Amino acid sequence: MDNKAPYVPGHGLLTGRTAVITAAAGAGIGGATARRFLEEGARVVLGDAHGRRLKETVAALAGEFGEERVAGCVSDVTDEAQIAALYDLAEERHGRLDAVVNNAGLGGTVLLTEMTDEQWDKVIDVTLNGTFRCTRAALRRMKAGGHGGVVVNNASVVGWRAQAGQAHYAAAKAGVMALTRCAAVEAAGYRVRVNAVSPSLAMHPHLAKVTTPELLAELTEREAFGRHAEPWEVANVIVFLASGYSSYMTGETVSVSSQHA
Repeated sequence: MDNKAPYVPGHGLLTGRTAVITAAAGAGIGGATARRFLEEGARVVLGDAHGRRLKETVAALAGEFGEERVAGCVSDVTDEAQIAALYDLAEERHGRLDAVVNNAGLGGTVLLTEMTDEQWDKVIDVTLNGTFRCTRAALRRMKAGGHGGVVVNNASVVGWRAQAGQAHYAAAKAGVMALTRCAAVEAAGYRVRVNAVSPSLAMHPHLAKVTTPELLAELTEREAFGRHAEPWEVANVIVFLASGYSSYMTGETVSVSSQHA
């Protein structure tokens, strides 16, 4: 039985909005989100730490959707100045910042007894601290702009569920969920909503490189549909959270998963 879902066409849910998306130059959730936002009518500014890949992605999307709607800026979420430059580009090109998708994250598999301080710190700095830095910068600008806005953070089901070898990543993603809730309470007064998605298994080439086939098979077996999610299926939920259809949602973490165990 083919359990693959049909691709959903755009419906103009984000027409006229300016969005910044981090870690958006790869084949995973960030890249899928950039494409879905464009299909929904948004203008996008992509951030990524990989300059060559970012340049290629921007060129490809600009050729398809128009140069006026796509821009990119090399941006490492561990560097405050690079985050500022990313947001500056969005405001310089389009005059405002309506949505930010904090997708940048770093994982790895190592047992806690074997984990070094450096391994722990690196994952926490990119995945949790990077989300903090980007959220803080976005809220400051959206508050000053006075027209509201939306922040969507990328969490993970391991922020709720235990998985061997993932203590650093799980702690970071649980922190992203808590950060999302607290930021939402603070930002509601100036009409900014902050939510998160929590995917389980969204397959992309990088994940296949850093994960064993045995673990991928085990994780897939836990999914009710008997398959992994496509990155665009997670991106669809991000679109929903960035759109007016979720206008009364803030501080929520939405599970994008069919896991049953």
